[in-house]
Amino acid sequence: MRMLITGASGHLGSAAAARAAAAGWDVTGTYFSNAIAGGEPLDVRDRDAVDALVRKVRPDVVVHTAAGRQDWPTIADGSAHIALAAARAGARLVHVSTEAVLSGRDIYYDETALPDPVYRYGAAKAAAETAVKAIDPAAAIVRTSLILGYGRGVHEKLTRDLIAGRANGMLFTDQVRKPIHVDDLAGALIELATNGYPGVLNVAGADPISRYDLGVLVAERDGLDPSLIPHGPIPAGVTAPVDLQLIIDRAGEVLTTRLRGCREFLQSAAGGER
Repeated sequence: MRMLITGASGHLGSAAAARAAAAGWDVTGTYFSNAIAGGEPLDVRDRDAVDALVRKVRPDVVVHTAAGRQDWPTIADGSAHIALAAARAGARLVHVSTEAVLSGRDIYYDETALPDPVYRYGAAKAAAETAVKAIDPAAAIVRTSLILGYGRGVHEKLTRDLIAGRANGMLFTDQVRKPIHVDDLAGALIELATNGYPGVLNVAGADPISRYDLGVLVAERDGLDPSLIPHGPIPAGVTAPVDLQLIIDRAGEVLTTRLRGCREFLQSAAGGER
């Protein structure tokens, strides 16, 4: 069985590729700027290039993890290109989305929640979801939260940079999320490759926690001084979801992968991450 993973040079894509290979898949990973051994270069904004690569690989499953933080053509158009090519090839599509498609006004969100983003990245990811649903209603659309693990997560890097004075800003004390370990999310993606689940599925961690408290856990794991983390509430005038928690009950029913809470995986990682 052949699997194509877009963005395999990234944090999540590389973990998913490793998990898929260990499970016996014949994996082809793509990259954009950071080459990977045996990988295929791909700009998902180029529809013809996407079509050509899918025809070449002939995947049974496409797992789409590639994304650009502020790049609408990569996030929205690129996702549509991937979905169209996968559909033409008759391949199962597992598309990675995000809680950023939601405003946070309702705090708790299950899979029926409709996108109501409040900033550009979330709007682009909402457009991507819409395109994927229209092209392939049987595709799995995975909404996830902050991704951590092995020090490579964006929040982990930001915490270290804030402590070292390499970055400006602060960690918000009132912005709550449900972070997930990259291995748990990767495991869920590989399960979804074959279990046929259609539509949106929330895949996040078990623990709701503020970004500041999460930074404290990261600092303690890394042997850094948490008191050096700049922190405070979201400033007036900053548009950002505050308390936004993905309900993961359905994931518990359809997945065997255990979605750990951040307190478990960060505290256990103090002696070596697993």
